[in-house]
Amino acid sequence: MTKDEARSAAGDARRGRKRPRVPRKVTRASLENAALAYLARFATTAKGLTEVLMRRVHRAAHHHGTDPAEGRALVDTIVVRYRDAGLIDDATFAQARARTLFARGVAVRAVVFRLRRKGVSDDDIAAAIAGLDPESGDSADTRALDRAAARALARRRRLGPWRRGPAGEDTRTRDLAALARAGFSYGIAREVIDGAADDDTSAGR
Repeated sequence: MTKDEARSAAGDARRGRKRPRVPRKVTRASLENAALAYLARFATTAKGLTEVLMRRVHRAAHHHGTDPAEGRALVDTIVVRYRDAGLIDDATFAQARARTLFARGVAVRAVVFRLRRKGVSDDDIAAAIAGLDPESGDSADTRALDRAAARALARRRRLGPWRRGPAGEDTRTRDLAALARAGFSYGIAREVIDGAADDDTSAGR
């Protein structure tokens, strides 16, 4: 820090202003520390960790005028090594995230879309979806899964048969629209909204 910068910082401190943090130049060690700190807090995929670390690389490159390609090479090396060591596992991530989203009432196609955005391969996505319906083997009954997810969402948001008090046609229309916005087909939405709260045929069998 130059004398002028030091005087400016001191002046900001007296005025109670915080100066923006200056990003450090990236090194393999700094990226390793950042990666481990992130993985300690969040589950992620290889693509997700790459994006997190590359944000650091680009901030440092913008401030210091360094070559982001050099940082990218370091990031790629770290991500490959962590994946080989099992610290990152896209398949395990996909299975856990699919179960979480499904329990929250997210439609199958929306689950697939979100996993693809995370960089999960089609094979790992297919395995994760099949894992939601273990009795179906390798080919999950997506309609049955959607019906179960729609019921979970309707129950959580108190739509259709879970709504308290009388509900007219306008209310039914709004409930159908809510499920449609969540990604469910009209047929699934109608089954759930017009069904009974104690209907346990959510597996569609």
